[in-house]
Amino acid sequence: MLDADELVQLNHEFDEAIQSLKTIRDFIRFCISKLREHDVVVAQGTTDVFAEAGAIVLHTLSLQWSADEQILDCRLTDSEKTEVLTLLQRRIVERKPLSYLINLAYFCELPFYVDERVLIPRSPINELIRQQFYPYFESNDLVQKLSGSKKDPQFFEHGLDEKQLAQPERILDLCTGSGCIAIALASRFPDAFVDASDIDKNALEVAGVNANHHEDITHQLNLIESDLFAKIPAENQYDLIVTNPPYVDSATMADLPPEFLYEPDHALSAGQDGLDIVHQILFHAPDYLTRDGLLVCEVGDSEWALRQAYPDIQFDWLIFANGGSGVFAMDFDELMENREYFRHYVEKLNKL
Repeated sequence: MLDADELVQLNHEFDEAIQSLKTIRDFIRFCISKLREHDVVVAQGTTDVFAEAGAIVLHTLSLQWSADEQILDCRLTDSEKTEVLTLLQRRIVERKPLSYLINLAYFCELPFYVDERVLIPRSPINELIRQQFYPYFESNDLVQKLSGSKKDPQFFEHGLDEKQLAQPERILDLCTGSGCIAIALASRFPDAFVDASDIDKNALEVAGVNANHHEDITHQLNLIESDLFAKIPAENQYDLIVTNPPYVDSATMADLPPEFLYEPDHALSAGQDGLDIVHQILFHAPDYLTRDGLLVCEVGDSEWALRQAYPDIQFDWLIFANGGSGVFAMDFDELMENREYFRHYVEKLNKL
């Protein structure tokens, strides 16, 4: 937080900017400088300070965030300059994430409403969705190849098994939060029925808002209030379960930057090693998968803890074209083969 003298200095710099800066490009550069100068943490939705600065300016001007290069030399009016700097000042002073300030985040190139009831979308699983989990499943004309060139697009090899199964008919997004993963899945698999579950009623309210905004997929989507699998109908057998559950360990939770404190604690925290929920998912998931079904689970920085918990299990850790880690895939057979290992941890947690 800024003290009184620092705030006075910032306001002086903003007054100077209104007088001296003219173009969109000028203001993006100014935003970058100020975000860096004040050590603002950029890690929710993007880790690129250039992208964050561009979003501050372009969103304020009601322009596409990927605006054409030619527009960057257009001039701002004085009132537009004031609006841009007001948003920048809130970002610096409050340390509130930009997505909460403007109630907007993008995931799989789709817009989503977000507020403090849900995490800001940022999972690398978006790449798997855009490539339709190829080559585990077949692809169709909605697939987005992430490698090669514009003239010769190719699939990026994330590390999924090459099974080329028919596209999933039933999908579960476990711990759905804002609903971004579920809605993105429905958009890429238009013939699939997607269940989106969460324990938090408030999060499901946000997911409902987003489902209504993406009305072309509402017939595919079903929101379920459930503590993991507790209220998922036993007869539901899914070809694909995708989950980005809470996975932050207690040490990390105690040292989070101010920006992360705006996010719901229960959507981040998962016990001493960050795996309290992941153990349960691993044990129960095969009861809800088809025989060829696939579980894709994000554990982020708790990857090391998961490796230590199950040293004899060979997890399929995926790689990503645009960065990101801590996501593994396991099919039905692998989950069943190792179920007794998973049972041990679930029983241990139940005794605590």
